[in-house]
Amino acid sequence: MIRHTERASSQDGTRPSICMVSKRGISHEAFQAALFEAEDVLAETAHVDLVSVAPGPSYDFRNRLHRRLLFRGLRRLAYANPGLQRVKLERDYDVLIAVCQNVWDLLAINAVENWKERCGVSICWLGEIWTAELARIPHLVRSLQRFDHVFVSSQGTVAPLSEFLGRKCHFMPTATDTVRFAPMPHEPPRSIDVYSIGRRWTGVHDSLKQAASDNRLFYLFDSYRKMAEMEFVDHRQHRDLFASIAKRSRFFMVSPGKMDSHDETRGQVEIGYRYFEGASSGAVMLGQAANCDAFRELFPWPDAVAEVKPDGSDVLDVIAALEADPERLAGIGRRNAVTSLLRHDWVHRWIKIFEVVGLAPSSGMTARRDRLRVLAEAGSASQSARSHQAPASTAVLNAHGVGERRTALERDAFDRRTVRSGGEIGNKTAGQSARLA
Repeated sequence: MIRHTERASSQDGTRPSICMVSKRGISHEAFQAALFEAEDVLAETAHVDLVSVAPGPSYDFRNRLHRRLLFRGLRRLAYANPGLQRVKLERDYDVLIAVCQNVWDLLAINAVENWKERCGVSICWLGEIWTAELARIPHLVRSLQRFDHVFVSSQGTVAPLSEFLGRKCHFMPTATDTVRFAPMPHEPPRSIDVYSIGRRWTGVHDSLKQAASDNRLFYLFDSYRKMAEMEFVDHRQHRDLFASIAKRSRFFMVSPGKMDSHDETRGQVEIGYRYFEGASSGAVMLGQAANCDAFRELFPWPDAVAEVKPDGSDVLDVIAALEADPERLAGIGRRNAVTSLLRHDWVHRWIKIFEVVGLAPSSGMTARRDRLRVLAEAGSASQSARSHQAPASTAVLNAHGVGERRTALERDAFDRRTVRSGGEIGNKTAGQSARLA
């Protein structure tokens, strides 16, 4: 069976024309929703035909067998269709884009039989790839050589992957739909004290759970195993609900990507999605900052993360100390949201990808960036009005919850620079990130 392409909504009828291959027709796990959101932002702001691959007869069985045989070294299967309905493109495109959560998603492109002949420049963006995977499934990883440009969101893998493929790859961090996550312009009441989604430190979780049992705070957390693999009804509804909860939370738990899966990461430290989601929602991020260059570059502002010990021994003290300074607490959240609007929307990533490839952004992309700047300026204006009444200095909590001093003037200066820079700050940061490659 040969399927036709699907016309996605577009705000810009000019070139370049884009064919974007998506797994949304076969993957409904929660962990896929963020990159489907990234696809949506591009589809809404550029000239995109969305090719949503669909399962063929016995797809589940054939896909499992396909993977097993790939593990056993049948290299040609890296380029074979794993049981999806065949797709034949009926027109030419300037650009082909494949957005993949992991290397296994690369198999979906094999369902599109004539993309090499029909598409000009080809781009693959991998949301997650660990250096250890290069040796574990080398034939599948090597299939990335089919693409003209490869972007990965795991900064520590860029150099090893470039060497493995014999070509330059680029670092491109993930992001969020900050319009969806931002609490501006009408910030809802933050009735949830602490929100934890995904992986967590057992000690921190136990301390917060005990405090919730004692009616000291409202702690919202995952109560099912493998929540990330649970299937959503609709990825947009899933992200809407997630964003709605996040921007009604005062504290949002964060940690490095897969921090409890050493067998997979082999000690590689990467930025997880939670940092971008927590910051863009305007919550105070609570947990551990990722100890890597990418985090320090992408989240350089004061108080980006209020750090706590993984054993949970100080988490309640850190929360109490922050709550004792309401002005500072509000300032941290507002700063997180404002700077995310200017740095960490999906459109900032797409604009940078276009720049690397040599394409001009569409008018829809620049219009969205302008809209984000307006939202950020409105949020900064309300923050500035309050900050003039802030104390001269406040404590910044380190991992031990005490000690370091930083003036409120330092934070205010960062906020003013952010507003003056406007949309330029997002492009500058993305450019610096790409140069990490």
